[in-house]
Amino acid sequence: MNATTKYFYRKRDDRAWQPLSAVATDAVGLTSGFEPLAVDPALNVAYGFDDLEGRSALFRIALDGSLKREVVLSRPDVDVDQLVRIGRQQRVVGAAYTTDRTEAVYFDPELKSLHDALLRALPGDKTISFIDATADEKQLIVFAGGDADPGTYYLFEKATKHLALLLPARPQLHDVRLASVKSITYKATDGTVIPAYLTLPPGSDGRHLPAIVMPHGGPGDRDTWGFDWWAQYFANRGFAVLQPEFRGSTGYGAQWYQKNGFQSWRTAIGDVVDAGRYLLSSGIAERDKLAVVGWSYGGYAALQSAVTAPDLFKAVIAVAPVTDLEMLRSESRGFTNFAQTDRFIGHGKHIEEGSPAQNAAAINAPVLMFHGDKDQNVGVAESRLMERKLRGVGKQVDYVEFKGLDHQLLDDDARADMLDRSDRFLRTALRLVSKS
Repeated sequence: MNATTKYFYRKRDDRAWQPLSAVATDAVGLTSGFEPLAVDPALNVAYGFDDLEGRSALFRIALDGSLKREVVLSRPDVDVDQLVRIGRQQRVVGAAYTTDRTEAVYFDPELKSLHDALLRALPGDKTISFIDATADEKQLIVFAGGDADPGTYYLFEKATKHLALLLPARPQLHDVRLASVKSITYKATDGTVIPAYLTLPPGSDGRHLPAIVMPHGGPGDRDTWGFDWWAQYFANRGFAVLQPEFRGSTGYGAQWYQKNGFQSWRTAIGDVVDAGRYLLSSGIAERDKLAVVGWSYGGYAALQSAVTAPDLFKAVIAVAPVTDLEMLRSESRGFTNFAQTDRFIGHGKHIEEGSPAQNAAAINAPVLMFHGDKDQNVGVAESRLMERKLRGVGKQVDYVEFKGLDHQLLDDDARADMLDRSDRFLRTALRLVSKS
């Protein structure tokens, strides 16, 4: 059964509420219907997203009583799924979509001209974003960053057209040589072309490297081109990193999303496994030097990949992973989102077959897990269960639990410890020479 949210509006100088739209969310998390996100008072319209031929597009609807509806921006290949807003009033100035990179389309001619001018003026391969503005929008905070550039914040004065440096996003990396990120594709077993991002160690020829498949979290999410601290760390340590946009990812339309990464886990995990096979067949990865590393759903994907392809990956790292789908369902019991979570996870044989903790005996590779004990996204009991299950069948597992931290492990010392332990674990498991 679909869950439906109804939206209403009032015309100017009229206090009577009138129906605007209804948004239905189905059992796998896909929505249909116009979902309003912003009102433009000057145009007297509501902006929002709705389905257009299987992909999300930006629409606007007149609020004058006519409910005239028009497509503002759409793409035949990917979802248009972001509004670009600015200033204290969060004025809508554009929309964005992601192909291999995130591209913003500006409706405001002045901002479009400024965006294009900054792209030409600032050095390097980068993207430009307008982060905020003063109430009168005469001063703008601008962010410029790229794949091998963590980014810099600037202050732009419209009156003088002066761009002043505010601060770098990660000053500690000023003298560190970072890796470039390349958009690639590979074929899944069924012939489907899967997009992915490949990060190679700086200066590498991209051949016969220790390598990592790094599936993203979500499952309703995706990676994009730009600076990624986790992938950059491993590239700095000499690993090739491949981040697949497996089926179940968002941004590519309903057909790509399928029944979400849990109900359609065989397809999603199959694409992750095929990413590893691509690294080997292409010669990027050295045989027996392949690992799978992920956070949240990515941690689930890492563990479940080791279940379905036990001889492919020689090491597994899972941070805050989902490990048991029935446990994930039970975590929301008693909360207002239980019905939604219950439908999203679904019922059937995929619950047991798609739960790494219920199939721990199939895993051959050593496993390292991290989890914060205050995680409210994925309960810490998931990792504790996985550790017990692995130990119970005689598998090699190390588990680190961080006290007082949530799903993001937002603590400098904890993250530094996690990275150091991960590097040492991979070097041992893959039999690599230690790197200082």
